[in-house]
Amino acid sequence: MLKGALPLGFAAVYAALPLYPAFIVLTSVAYPGVSVVPKPFALAVLALVGALVLYSSALLAVYRVRRSQPLLLPMLVGFAAALLAALAGFDPLRGLLFVGIFGTSLLWHCSLLRFYREPNVAEAIFWAYLSTGTLAAAAAIAMVVTRTPASLYALQHGRATGTFVLPGELAAYLIVMLPVAYAATREAHQSALRALGWIAMAIGLAALVLTFSRAGWIGAAAAAAFFVAVRSRGSRHGHLVALLSIAAGAVAVLLLFNSHHDPSEDYTRLSIWQAALQIIDRFPLTGVGPFDFPSLYALVHVPDADATAFHAHSIYLTFFAEGGILMLAAFAWLAWRFVVELRARMSHQPASPVLALAVTAGLAGIAVQGLVDTMSIAIFGLWLPAMGLALAAAGPKQPPADERQA
Repeated sequence: MLKGALPLGFAAVYAALPLYPAFIVLTSVAYPGVSVVPKPFALAVLALVGALVLYSSALLAVYRVRRSQPLLLPMLVGFAAALLAALAGFDPLRGLLFVGIFGTSLLWHCSLLRFYREPNVAEAIFWAYLSTGTLAAAAAIAMVVTRTPASLYALQHGRATGTFVLPGELAAYLIVMLPVAYAATREAHQSALRALGWIAMAIGLAALVLTFSRAGWIGAAAAAAFFVAVRSRGSRHGHLVALLSIAAGAVAVLLLFNSHHDPSEDYTRLSIWQAALQIIDRFPLTGVGPFDFPSLYALVHVPDADATAFHAHSIYLTFFAEGGILMLAAFAWLAWRFVVELRARMSHQPASPVLALAVTAGLAGIAVQGLVDTMSIAIFGLWLPAMGLALAAAGPKQPPADERQA
């Protein structure tokens, strides 16, 4: 009975992904954006996520496996580092919220690796991921075209945002979703799913352009370059296409640098990064606690900087400032273990699985975008699950012989 609901469970978690940023309306944070998702609906989505957490916990408890979770140790170390940072931070309750969300991503990752090869699970993930991704991108485009809601259009200077509160969040989501859509056009057995992949790519690319996210565009170019370079290893043509992808992204940013932006904000990140370094210098071991960057920023920023900053405008500086060297080192170890495991799995395949490479390309893209931006959707909804999806797609068709049902 538990396994029978697997396709529905995975479909639900991927369908809810575009709504995760709306959870910010449930907090006391004065976030810099407009959420188009009503608070009651956000509560309903949160209840769904809670039910899915219980379901996945029950599944992993009943259907135990051995040697199937290669990233479990570094993920648990990262979880422990985040917990320590939260308890030692300036607002432990707010930090524990980060720990709880991180724990749900960990369960999602483990569930993907354990059950991805079960009947109809992969198809359910494709259908839910691409259907809701297409709808989310189309809704963001429609809001820009109709300038509705007016407050969102005005605050974001006419940039596509949709349900993601900030344009950079939508860009991060699309950087990972678009390669998955391409993989569907190549690997899906159902013609309808292949058609959905093409539709998702067309609408998703249009939405990505309309985000006018400079970091997002460079991240998307990096994702495309990574995919082409790895897919065509040893080919000069492939390397040329990869370089042209990066060049195209750079040219787009240079030509449209201040388009749909407030030029006065161009240098605000420099002062925010300087403040982040000041925080790191004072709390290098465990940081100031997850989600506590805004509280300390007000005390260390230079006089002519923005009065408020919600994060360090860099995933890596945010981890360092809020979690200290321990959490940053744990996540670096996790990334290294992922690369090692993925290479090992793909070396046993006759051909590189397109989906595994596509998801990894998306991860590379948000890693580049994260150099100058902090995207909560990437940290909580894309990173660990995408690692799990890439490893599962690159893994053997059949589960190892030593896996046992409890």
